[in-house]
Order: sequence, then structure tokens, then C-alpha cells
Amino acid sequence: MIDHVGIPVSDMARSKEFYSATLAPLGFTLAMDFGHAAGYARDNRPWFWLHEGGGSGGVHVAFTAAARGDVDAFHAAGLAAGGEDNGAPGLREYHPNYYAAYVHDPDGNNVEAVSHDAPEGR
Repeated sequence: MIDHVGIPVSDMARSKEFYSATLAPLGFTLAMDFGHAAGYARDNRPWFWLHEGGGSGGVHVAFTAAARGDVDAFHAAGLAAGGEDNGAPGLREYHPNYYAAYVHDPDGNNVEAVSHDAPEGR
């Protein structure tokens, strides 16, 4: 199990705005902010961190979504917050219920939301 992960960003303020908006549909909130580093939490313990250090643009991180509608909301929020589309919500080939969407953050990192559950009624 991973305790926490951090990614470098080139503009902390811009990245906090992006991630605060984009991760909200998945239940994440900005839980700790030290100026040079900021931690996002779901269930009160921050585990996803941003830190100053110039964006690498080479990171991929996937967040679990409770339902397909949350994946859709994540994608819409990411685009509205200035992210770049890197894959609209939809089923992927990884397994029959792998429903995901992708956005690039302001530094070019690939951010994904994925639901592994079948849609309701199936």
C-alpha cells in the first residue's frame, strides 16, 4: 500500500486551483498547505501532494472514482479548470468495467479517474 505520493509543479497557485477543482468530484479536499507543498485528502489524511520544483510533465496518477458519474464529473471539472483533454470518459480495454477519463494538468502530467464498477442495473 502506498502511504503518499508527491509530484513537482512549476506554479503552486495554478496547480492548487486545478487540483482543487478537478479532484472535488472524487471527494478530495486541500487538507494541508505549507506554501511550497500542499496535500489533498479523502477521509482526512492527505496522501496526494504537490510540491514546488518545476513540473516534470511525465507523471501519471490514477484516482479511484466511486461511480462512472464521478469519472464524468472529474473530466468536466478538469477541463473547466484549464486541463487538457487526454481521453474522454469511456470504457477502456483493460477489463470490461474499466471506465476512465484522462486530463493533462498545467504541467502536462496525465491525471486519470477510474471506476471499476459495472453501471447500475447490471
